[in-house]
Amino acid sequence: MKFNPCIDQCTTEGTHCQGCGRSHQEIANTKKLVLSIVDFIKTQEYENSEEFLNKINKSVLKRLAKAD
Repeated sequence: MKFNPCIDQCTTEGTHCQGCGRSHQEIANTKKLVLSIVDFIKTQEYENSEEFLNKINKSVLKRLAKAD
């Protein structure tokens, strides 16, 4: 499955957003994940959140590559 980002044409009817095509459950889970990361950054009081996020991005991509 390919990820489709939000295109600011959100709908709430049915099981999938008509704008991006993602399921409402996937959207809800993504929001939870983002909020969890934001909470972690705030708890750690990082001043360099962009650097942290870049490192996490690289780390996740590396682990995905190893998983394949």
